[in-house]
Amino acid sequence: MDEAVIAGRTPSKIAVKEGKSYLWCACGQSKKQPFCDGSHKGTSFSPVKFVAEKDKDVFLCMCKHSNKKPFCDGSHNKLDK
Repeated sequence: MDEAVIAGRTPSKIAVKEGKSYLWCACGQSKKQPFCDGSHKGTSFSPVKFVAEKDKDVFLCMCKHSNKKPFCDGSHNKLDK
């Protein structure tokens, strides 16, 4: 598996807490989207860890094609329908 599974075609709005660590699913196979559940094991993918800088809402990429992983950059708008 060299290409991530598209888990969704719109970003996921998540409220994050300052100082908390999160593991974003990079492979697209997690059942706990947009977060990692270990489904990447045995693939070339690894989750992307990020720490929230403050309490706020963030938009996490669900198409797995963002150039600003784990955050959405609008790449889902360029995917084939």
